[in-house]
Amino acid sequence: MTKTTLIVKGTHCNACKMLIEEICSEIAGVRSCSVDFKTGKTVIEHEGKLDLQKLKKEIEAVGEYKVEA
Repeated sequence: MTKTTLIVKGTHCNACKMLIEEICSEIAGVRSCSVDFKTGKTVIEHEGKLDLQKLKKEIEAVGEYKVEA
């Protein structure tokens, strides 16, 4: 299992946290995702290589979020 940490700018509430965690969980290979909406820190546990471009595209498409690796 591998952990990848991203910063998602624009998170400000628990609804943001839940939305981003749900999006991440739908990406192939993702086993878990934890978001701290106050800092935007997003920790993703996954197997194999994580498709960061797809993940970034999916997150940024649902709101005013900006993903930084």
